[in-house]
Amino acid sequence: MATCWQGLWAYRSYLIVLLLPILLLPLPILIPTKEAYCGYAIILMALLWCTEALPLAVTAFFPVILFPMMGIMDASEVSVEYLKDTNILFVGGMLVAIAVEHWNLHKRIALRVLLIIGVRPALLILGFMLVTAFLSMWISNTATTAMMLPIAQAVLEQLHKMPMGKDVEEGRNNPAFELQEPSTQKEETKLDEKDNKQDHPVPPAPSKPSMQQNKEQLHFNQGMSLCVCYSASIGGIATLTGTTPNLVLQGQVNSIFPQNANVVNFASWFGFAFPAMVILLFLSWLWLQVLFLGFNFRKNFGLGDEMREQERAAFDVVRREHKLLGPMTFAEKAVTILFILLVVLWFTREPGFFTGWGNLAFSDKDGKSMPSDGTVAIFIAVIMFIVPSKIPGLTQDPGKPGKLKAPPALLSWNVVKEKMPWNIMILLGGGFALAKGSEASGLSTWLGDKLTPLESVPSPAIAFILCLLIATFTECTSNVATTTLFLPILASMAQAICIHPLYVMLPCTLSASLAFMLPVATPPNAIAFSFGGLRVTDMARAGFMLNIIGVLVITLAINTWSIPMFDLHTFPSWAYSNATASCGVSQANTTTPRP
Repeated sequence: MATCWQGLWAYRSYLIVLLLPILLLPLPILIPTKEAYCGYAIILMALLWCTEALPLAVTAFFPVILFPMMGIMDASEVSVEYLKDTNILFVGGMLVAIAVEHWNLHKRIALRVLLIIGVRPALLILGFMLVTAFLSMWISNTATTAMMLPIAQAVLEQLHKMPMGKDVEEGRNNPAFELQEPSTQKEETKLDEKDNKQDHPVPPAPSKPSMQQNKEQLHFNQGMSLCVCYSASIGGIATLTGTTPNLVLQGQVNSIFPQNANVVNFASWFGFAFPAMVILLFLSWLWLQVLFLGFNFRKNFGLGDEMREQERAAFDVVRREHKLLGPMTFAEKAVTILFILLVVLWFTREPGFFTGWGNLAFSDKDGKSMPSDGTVAIFIAVIMFIVPSKIPGLTQDPGKPGKLKAPPALLSWNVVKEKMPWNIMILLGGGFALAKGSEASGLSTWLGDKLTPLESVPSPAIAFILCLLIATFTECTSNVATTTLFLPILASMAQAICIHPLYVMLPCTLSASLAFMLPVATPPNAIAFSFGGLRVTDMARAGFMLNIIGVLVITLAINTWSIPMFDLHTFPSWAYSNATASCGVSQANTTTPRP
């Protein structure tokens, strides 16, 4: 019997893929309407995304198969959804991020900030959180965590050593800066075997002060690992390209409401999400400090004389690694200049509160900017394929003496092929195809009609409950899949109850990044867990409170500064064009106060 269950478990992915479509067949058979057909496709994809029986990107291709066969959309119409402007923005942003990673510019920024802030316990956690959050605004959350955690482990190793240890005196490089899983358990096993071979008596048990010190060190290590992975997820919410759910929102809004006048762009998103990110990051730092360092703030900020030598040794590690990077190369300077230019162009293209360069130089007949944020990202990325990585000049090819060779460009296609997450672009396209299919089949209208009773519920209560729901759901499911599934439903609900669609779509998108409780919730959590020293209960205890704090901060943001930014107190005309008749013509573009 046990062997039978083991066999079923081993083949669970195959069984799920085969059985789910069959078990769901009664829905389209008993209700032969386009709405039911589209619902069948969405439920099937949702379950496959939740179970990950198939790769997420493979499941995202299902609309290409199902929608034409069910008569919902033509194959050509479905295929167009897989390469929209949001996908181009994702590709352009990733190309720039790959260049930053390739030339180690992110590591130089991290080490420089740590040198400025210092290595006192509370400030060290704050320094790592600030650096990680800033980097994850522009490059992958996973890549940021993978780079910062080894640095944190190396600093902690020196901080916990005896003062002026041998490694510090000799100035050795610390191998922990290389990304690899620590071999603590292996080393302990070897030491145990060595002790057993010797005929020494059993050493005495460690003293109480020593045990207390080891416990404090373990808590500090746990706090450092969690602060890095949490701040990577928090930092990603600040920019439109910082994490994929943000791009899903932009794409869904443009797909469901094509007349929205580009209301969600880089500048508007930054104005809404950056203050929320700063508040959440600060509160997270306070919570992790209290949880893992205690309430002795004098000791946490290093105001006493304790561990002064260890702090100096840890500071030497950071300074030595920064010194090993050497002076900034031509490639690093070029990437820095192009990166700053990209951010400036993003902010000034169509900011809304003044006329941007897109409105002035490249406007359409209505005065709107024809270039998009994706246009800017691809423009800068193409320049990186052109600009050489060294000062232009001819050098000798070391492999072929006597042959001259030009320096490589800042970006090469071989580097891009290795690091570009193409699966995310397909996943984005699958989400846009689902949203379009829901609209074409009439499922969105049907859902809106069923959700009209929510009109009697206060808007802030609706937003708060939805944020809690999304934050819980994203702990077990990909944050991209979560936003892809929920945003079209939320758009239909907003139209049905006559509230601004962004009032529920914005906070729920941010809530999809609040995956703090489980190692499997997000790749940064898994990386931190793999470094050892953490139990699932440690992560759940810290993450549960952060989820609550995050939902409260997001609720604050959507009910304060975001209201004048996006004009959330009105039901917009671009949403009314697709809305149900219950809103009435008189409510379009007029104030709609809710209790």
